[in-house]
Amino acid sequence: MRTSAAGNKPRRHAHGFTLIELLVVMVIIAIGTAGVGLAMRDSSSTTLERDAQRLAALLEGARIQSRAAGVPVIWRATPEGFVFDGLPSASNSGPASTTAQPQRWLHDGTTASGSGTLQLGPEPMIDPQSVTLINTSAPGQALRVATDGLHPFTVQSADAAPVASP
Repeated sequence: MRTSAAGNKPRRHAHGFTLIELLVVMVIIAIGTAGVGLAMRDSSSTTLERDAQRLAALLEGARIQSRAAGVPVIWRATPEGFVFDGLPSASNSGPASTTAQPQRWLHDGTTASGSGTLQLGPEPMIDPQSVTLINTSAPGQALRVATDGLHPFTVQSADAAPVASP
């Protein structure tokens, strides 16, 4: 019969995994699943969303420049993209060409539907306005960039209630 010193217990062989080991494996699986989910996101809706977010930012920037310069700025859609008419250039204070502003969509399949013209100032409050962006490679996808005239332009679902006109 085996005896041991005081305070020592005979060793048992561990079977299974510890709770910490199981938690580490679950975290690794969760991170991997999240990465795969983000990688598999529909790229056509992502590009349309990026174009819409970019347009909202460009419209707000042009609206601010219009108010600062005191000149009206018109955004209009073109077959190749869009233009901002009336923005002052960096070299002088009068209206000039729009070479400083982007004039093309990020994705070639993006187009603007509807009237395709927005008045951006110079008044602090503008009329409620919106433009709908569609993806020509996936016609069912559409987003609206809209403002109520007081708040900044935001990206909305195309099937959301339209901004009311006064």
